[in-house]
Amino acid sequence: MTHHYSDVSLWLDSIDGIVEPDVPELPAETDTAIIGAGLTGMWTAYYLKQKSPDLDITVFEAEIVGYGASGRNGGWCMGEAYGLDTYLANPSTREAGMRLHREMFNTVDEVGRVSQGEDIDCHYAKGGQLTVAQMPFHAEQIKRRVAYKHSLGFTEDDYQWLEPEEAGGRIRTAGRYGAAFARNCAVIQPARLVRGLADVLRGKGVKILERTPATELAPRVVTTPRGRVFVRNILRATEGYTASIAGLKRNIMPLYSMITATEPLPEDAWAEIGLNEREVFDDPRRLVIYGQRTIDNRFVLGGRANYYFGSRRRPTIPATDANVKRVEKVARELFPVLNDFKTTHGWGGLMGVPRHWRPCVTFDKTNGMGWAGGYVGEGVAATNLAGRILSDLVLERETELIELPWVNDEARLWEIEPLRWLGSRSVRWMGYQADAEEARTNKPSVFWGPIFDKLSS
Repeated sequence: MTHHYSDVSLWLDSIDGIVEPDVPELPAETDTAIIGAGLTGMWTAYYLKQKSPDLDITVFEAEIVGYGASGRNGGWCMGEAYGLDTYLANPSTREAGMRLHREMFNTVDEVGRVSQGEDIDCHYAKGGQLTVAQMPFHAEQIKRRVAYKHSLGFTEDDYQWLEPEEAGGRIRTAGRYGAAFARNCAVIQPARLVRGLADVLRGKGVKILERTPATELAPRVVTTPRGRVFVRNILRATEGYTASIAGLKRNIMPLYSMITATEPLPEDAWAEIGLNEREVFDDPRRLVIYGQRTIDNRFVLGGRANYYFGSRRRPTIPATDANVKRVEKVARELFPVLNDFKTTHGWGGLMGVPRHWRPCVTFDKTNGMGWAGGYVGEGVAATNLAGRILSDLVLERETELIELPWVNDEARLWEIEPLRWLGSRSVRWMGYQADAEEARTNKPSVFWGPIFDKLSS
């Protein structure tokens, strides 16, 4: 069966030379098997090879490098991660949460350093993140958020409130009510990053077996449709595709995000939008949006979407999908100038959501089994940190990284169906109700908003 990888996302479509991969010979054994050739798998292999060059590593991938979330996401490399506030809010974990937060800041720079050092042209630009107040009460919410960050010990160099005039100089929609600016965030072309890492790893002797899915995992054994491979360690990096492996259907919920991209826009259009430093942006709405300006001047906007019954995964999401069209509509509402230009790409991708809504990295040296993931849609930078942590755990290195609170922070299983589907649909519906009420009244939602916030945290 021939696959057309260009319809997966703008990111893969814009890379020349992606062809149907050869199905490689299956090795009889390997030291370390990594399941999944996305960013988590590539970073884990990269740091394992860096720290232990003689290690024999084999990566198993069901499709091609970057086929999953790593080739479909919004291209944010951010110095935060989902669930950080859980650690910061609890006095007993606040210090560890602060160390994790600071390490996420460092991780944004680490991705840039490796990209430059390995000559990976992933269009990295550290322009920062804008959180835009679209309504008057948003401004007060965002100001409180910045003040909270400062109370923890962060400074204006990390987070600052921009008054409307200054904010409007960065993104035009902020000219009315202002925005927060977070410095530690970069923008990238994610498929170029993950595929560039794969090229580097092949040069270091790592075997990457594309079109070779792992269907079952057991201590020391990886089972594929073409046979078994005997291994010392198995590191799972499957994120939203975890349910494709036998026995793991309730571990990670695959939740979709949808993204649209315009044709390259002229400078007079960008004068109506902003983002001159390639800042990324979002706003406080509950059904999250995230936008960026690409290196070739396309406007890209993404938004959270839905969960399919039974953790069903769709190979691709067409540009005509109703949820993709909904994101396109939001883009044109935010910036009416976009009505004069074509939307050329629309797609969807899976993010992985554990039951406690925060990442985890774990490794059991007694059976050689480990995994990293659960980024809840904020994984581009988090994959790098997770890969560094997992490599230290595997190699039994006593470092500060293995003391971070992600380590062994495993969630309980998701509920059985139909509870999982009903719960996700209900929470999403409440988010729509809260956002619609606030847009209609220009006031915080006092009923749906608090219910959504509690159920989604």
